[in-house]
Amino acid sequence: MGFLCATELFTFTGNGASSTLKPSSRTEEERLWKLPPQSIEHFTPNPLLHFARSAPAFDVIISSDGRRIAYAVWKGHKQCVVVDGQPERVYDGIALGLLTFSPDSQQVAYAAKTGAKWTVVVGGRPGPTYDGVGEASLVFSPDSKRVAYVAQDGAKQVVVVDGQPGHAFDGIAKATFSPDSRHVAYRGKQDALWMVVLDEHSGPAYDRIGEHSPIFSSDGKRLAYATKRGKERRVVVDEKEGQPYEIIGDGSLRFSPDSKHFLYAASTGDHWMLVVDGRPGAAYADIEVGSPFFSPDSKRLAYAAKSGGKWLAVVDDIPGPTFDGIGQYSPIFSPDSQRVAYLAQKGKAQLAVLDGQPGPEFDGIADDSLIFSSNSQRLAYVAQRGNKQLVVVDGKPGPVYDGISARSPVFSPDSQRVAYDAQKGKERLVVVDGQPGPPYDGVVNGVLTFDHDGSLRYFACKGGFFYRVHNAPK
Repeated sequence: MGFLCATELFTFTGNGASSTLKPSSRTEEERLWKLPPQSIEHFTPNPLLHFARSAPAFDVIISSDGRRIAYAVWKGHKQCVVVDGQPERVYDGIALGLLTFSPDSQQVAYAAKTGAKWTVVVGGRPGPTYDGVGEASLVFSPDSKRVAYVAQDGAKQVVVVDGQPGHAFDGIAKATFSPDSRHVAYRGKQDALWMVVLDEHSGPAYDRIGEHSPIFSSDGKRLAYATKRGKERRVVVDEKEGQPYEIIGDGSLRFSPDSKHFLYAASTGDHWMLVVDGRPGAAYADIEVGSPFFSPDSKRLAYAAKSGGKWLAVVDDIPGPTFDGIGQYSPIFSPDSQRVAYLAQKGKAQLAVLDGQPGPEFDGIADDSLIFSSNSQRLAYVAQRGNKQLVVVDGKPGPVYDGISARSPVFSPDSQRVAYDAQKGKERLVVVDGQPGPPYDGVVNGVLTFDHDGSLRYFACKGGFFYRVHNAPK
């Protein structure tokens, strides 16, 4: 089945529907490639791949700059990856969940199968073959120059970095690049013991290494991870073991943005505390392990804690008002580190609290939707009323829809514009500055990308075609 390219441009001004609002933007859509019809009549089963009848594609990904698209499709009995409408080499299978763009949006990588062997393809070039490639293990380095993944080699597993396999282990967790792209760390299992491996140098063995470990500092020079040996749980920072605790909040490990400080949540059994640079803080009945955050300037700290049966936000060691619950990823700091916002539960209602001031109450608020604009002056989040959803911007509720994408909302770099992907009946549309755009069958992955000039880009599907959509302020 061929891929049909088109150059048709369609222009819309302001809203995608009739409105009395003054148009504030102009939307152009470019029809791209026809979604090839698929069939499972001649489908060779592959347990690593999921396939839905009549699905046009699977594993569709968008580059970080919002300008490129890649996806995997069937071609007869074979499969291939299509990048920007151009099919690459055909293989016996393409692994689900491993298709990825490099951070600079220039390269595409994926795992492909030929016969009984698997290879990782980077920039169209296949690498060495293995018996398998680890699920969700394929990663680019932050500078986009390096690639790592976990491979099955007989009964053992290895981490392959830049095409070179490392030491063999009985089991390996996903490899992580340091922010400066110079180092690679992962958890390796030998017999019944686990260890952290940094640049192929193994550390001490433990009964267990935390699921979210290891983590690097922002400058790439420091490494930390949570461990368990016998009944003792400790955090290792810069190769030094900390004090023992009964419980370590594995997801709570954090380096400050300037890499100078480190924290984690720990429990002695009867109470929890936040340990900062090795020093335990105030005792609470519980601490939300996903909540501790340093401010962007590394000078402030905020987290959610439980005391007396109620939850509260602790900012700069000062407890705030109590609520029935605090959002899992709250509180958050504004980019300038001056403001704090969090989600709270009050009886059956949920609300956002900004700088200590409670906002309007709703039936629900999406836990990870709370977002500041880059200038720190604006706040947005997704809320629910009844069975409808809406976006609240600057404390003002917007129009209601049947659903809002989990990736929404997003602010433009200059903080002047806000956009989100909404569901209205069977249609998907992108709402920009409160104005709905043209309807589509779907917005690809719900990914919305603002350029520095304030224009918005996204990919959509309609009538069996992919579309590239561009919305620019007037």
